[in-house]
Amino acid sequence: MSKTAFITGATSGIGKATAEVFAQNGINLIICGRREDRLKELAETLGKSVAVHTCIFDVRDKEAVFKAVESLPAEFKQIDILINNAGNAHGLEPLNEGNPDDWDSMIDINVKGLLYVSKAIMPIMVERKSGHIINIGSVAGKEVYANGNVYCASKYAVDALNQGMRIDLNEYGIKVGAINPGLVETEFSMVRFKGDKDKADKVYQGLDALTPLDIAETIMFMVSRPPHVNIADLLIFPTAQASATKVKRD
Repeated sequence: MSKTAFITGATSGIGKATAEVFAQNGINLIICGRREDRLKELAETLGKSVAVHTCIFDVRDKEAVFKAVESLPAEFKQIDILINNAGNAHGLEPLNEGNPDDWDSMIDINVKGLLYVSKAIMPIMVERKSGHIINIGSVAGKEVYANGNVYCASKYAVDALNQGMRIDLNEYGIKVGAINPGLVETEFSMVRFKGDKDKADKVYQGLDALTPLDIAETIMFMVSRPPHVNIADLLIFPTAQASATKVKRD
């Protein structure tokens, strides 16, 4: 029987690439996001290979998250894999100059959103005593860097939740792991710099950054390990990057 994966933030970047790689490997999909047009387009493409269901919600909306999971069609209710991918960064200022609205957005999406989605899906896995949860963290959850403050704090929270989730779900035979990327060329920097393309482009200039496909293929490797193997915590950089702040540029 084919497995079913629930992917948040599936409309772009790592989430979209993961959905595409999963479809290539015969994994049925529940793809989630806020942009209905992108979800519909992705579903039409991937639906040629596997069964696809779309869920349109914002992970910050607790009621919408639980409603989406509760209303899944019967053929999609047995979720085998959860990819907690939805996340964002807003702003890059010293803490004393930061915008509290940006702080709220990062904490609500990166931390509370992950909790809401996990809370809605974990009981399904607990009841079956089976499942695999992968949380998408960041090198920012391993190292604090200048002006990263609240974003780093939110990703440190993901790291802690990943560890806590793995401990709490251990007795049910549920795998829990995280992948923590360094520089990945996605829409991430455009969001962080609020549409300033010049600033966003400079983040990736002079190096071969990771691609969403690099991360998606790594996630596929994680979920395809034998039952007795769980990759608990993985840090992945482009070759040009040695730490959160040490990057070799041409």
